[in-house]
Amino acid sequence: MKYCIGIDIGGTTIKHGIFTENGELINKYELPTRCGENGKYIFSDIADGIRAKLAELQIELSDVIGAGMGIPGPVLADGYVNVCVNLGISSIYPGQELSRLLDGMEVKVSNDANVAALGELWQGAGKGKSSVCMVTLGTGVGGGIVINGKIVDGALGAGGEIGHICMNPMEEESCNCGGKGCLEQYASATGIARVARRMLASSGQDSELRKFENITAKDVCDLAKSGDELAYASLRKSMNLLGLALQHVSMCVDPEVFVIGGGVSKAGEFLTDMIEEEFVRYNKLTKTDYRRVLLAKLGNDAGIYGCAKMVL
Repeated sequence: MKYCIGIDIGGTTIKHGIFTENGELINKYELPTRCGENGKYIFSDIADGIRAKLAELQIELSDVIGAGMGIPGPVLADGYVNVCVNLGISSIYPGQELSRLLDGMEVKVSNDANVAALGELWQGAGKGKSSVCMVTLGTGVGGGIVINGKIVDGALGAGGEIGHICMNPMEEESCNCGGKGCLEQYASATGIARVARRMLASSGQDSELRKFENITAKDVCDLAKSGDELAYASLRKSMNLLGLALQHVSMCVDPEVFVIGGGVSKAGEFLTDMIEEEFVRYNKLTKTDYRRVLLAKLGNDAGIYGCAKMVL
């Protein structure tokens, strides 16, 4: 039996999955991400952890055909990472570094959102399709695009970064990326709360949202579900911009489905129904007999599945 390894590096933890060559996940574990000293220990920790886990499972290193690794930052086609702020690493070929520590094992690298999209296409909500755009609604808005089974990295590693599509050129506040009017400023967890605060400030309308000192996206979604008119209008405004952004993506790469993940997606089909409605509002050129906006299925495991699939 041969095996492969999926490695999803996050700013807090590094998730690992041991898979058979048939794609069966047989073991998963996590290690803390040691970002100190410019990420000096990250790859040695990964290598040491892999060796220890394989020994525990009585698998020889020579029986592993390769490893896939997701990095939270832009990755060029040759595997080069110029900078990854959350990990403290810069000017590095992480695949080559890990390969060196694992006796020359083949290691493939891509952006973490892209590998999550590949995982959802392979064994998640997009299973059976050939293309997908995954959108993660968390603190920011992440994105990954897979077309005909191939990750769209882009020439500079920014393929799929839909959170930074400019949706409002008149916006005066800056996004974390330095731009203004990015989708992330309206449709992320922080963006949804921000839109709600703005609507509260500009309206005298009664709303249960006024009882919260620090409004969260969950508060907005929960109250929108319960019938609070201002919360619903606020969430609809955020999802309107997301639906419009998905239409832009559709006109460029035309994925079969859009998969919605991240913490905000816990609002369930109430949220994806709203996104679907807004997407259809703008998408007049192409029609399907199935819904295009789906909930992610793999949760936090999407990354390790996608990383394994890069190797398989």
